[in-house]
Amino acid sequence: MTRFPRSLRGLAPALACALASLTASAHADDAYPTKPVRVIVAFSAGGTTDILARTVSQQLSQRFKQSFVIDNRPGAGGNIGTEVVVRAPADGYTLLVNSVGPISINQTLYKRLSYDPLTDLVPVVQIADVPNVLVVHPSMPAKTLEEFVAYVKANSGKLNYSSTGVGTSSHLSSFMLTERIGATATHIPYKGADALNDLMANRVQFMFATIPSVIPHIKSGKLRALAVSSTKRSRSMPDVPTVAEKGFPGFEAGSWFGFFAPKGTPNDVVKQLNQAVNEVLPSLQAQMIREGADPVGGTPEQFGKFTRAEYVKWKEVVKASGATVE
Repeated sequence: MTRFPRSLRGLAPALACALASLTASAHADDAYPTKPVRVIVAFSAGGTTDILARTVSQQLSQRFKQSFVIDNRPGAGGNIGTEVVVRAPADGYTLLVNSVGPISINQTLYKRLSYDPLTDLVPVVQIADVPNVLVVHPSMPAKTLEEFVAYVKANSGKLNYSSTGVGTSSHLSSFMLTERIGATATHIPYKGADALNDLMANRVQFMFATIPSVIPHIKSGKLRALAVSSTKRSRSMPDVPTVAEKGFPGFEAGSWFGFFAPKGTPNDVVKQLNQAVNEVLPSLQAQMIREGADPVGGTPEQFGKFTRAEYVKWKEVVKASGATVE
């Protein structure tokens, strides 16, 4: 039987309690999650962010045997939902699935952002790259990007393009292309799907849209795809060329999506979530590619480095465009 020195006998119960507490804490960490996890989506239901969040969260629910519940918090270009997570407890039970705009564009675009997504959130894992695709109404005479460039030059100042909002990658992609072409076109910002509806109604002439949002309309012939904004062709639309390969080297203006957590979330929780997403992505690959997304995965460190590089890139584009939101 172990005997403590008389001077330490009074500490024995306290030491035992401390050890028990540490053991329980370790077991609790290993058991994460022990209750439902809320997954904030900073955009409306049915959009690309929402679709990807639901697809991956369903797999996480099955894997962890706990519900990963989607909570849509749209508004202010994704800032409202993003701030909900920034202010949430850093315990792993409130996560964020977000995209390029709220993470790497909005801090330049919005004059009064009360947080910094690059420092107030922890990158967990990138889910997917989703290239933007340049689409036109079928009535437009341009059937290739080369013909489109010639048409825009011949009609400089006469054409309108839609986007899903000021400063979105949809807006900035078109701005970048018209700048490279050396022509002007009028930007018509919309809220969400209205941008696409007016394009299909031929009220505007072109737009850059995420592939998942337009791929059914391309397949049905309601829209014509001319080029994608990624550096490589999309696996979802391998026959559609990139803007870069058609005379605009270095052109890259796609969207991307990933999981984030509040600053201070335990590293072991971040690692568990990262590992789980990386392990479920292969089973989702065929579905995601079919719907217009290229699965990515990788480490939290890789995702963090990527989001910071994206901030630097888009900061210059936003400034050049003159886009700003109060």
